[in-house]
Amino acid sequence: MLRITRQVALWEAISAIILFFVAMPIKYILPRFMEVPEDIRMNTVRIAGSIHGFLFVLLVVLIVACWQSYNWKIQRVLLYIVLCIPPIISFWVERDLQKIINKEKI
Repeated sequence: MLRITRQVALWEAISAIILFFVAMPIKYILPRFMEVPEDIRMNTVRIAGSIHGFLFVLLVVLIVACWQSYNWKIQRVLLYIVLCIPPIISFWVERDLQKIINKEKI
């Protein structure tokens, strides 16, 4: 379960990057320089935002599931959830989970 949670944290952070640095510029900045069809502008943010939102909710559910399975302290669970709220900081959660996985292998 830790490996899945780690992967979801990684993809959640990547989806945030895509949302903020690809989809939103297509919607708000690109039309200033060239004509972009309305459906493309709106759908890029809607699709990227939906994927990012789904991954965020899935990550929170997986963190709570890990809490139950691995008897984590509540401080760790709350820290992970709080750190997943700002975009891109999920990379730190992914790295921390990798450290936990590496310790279990020993």
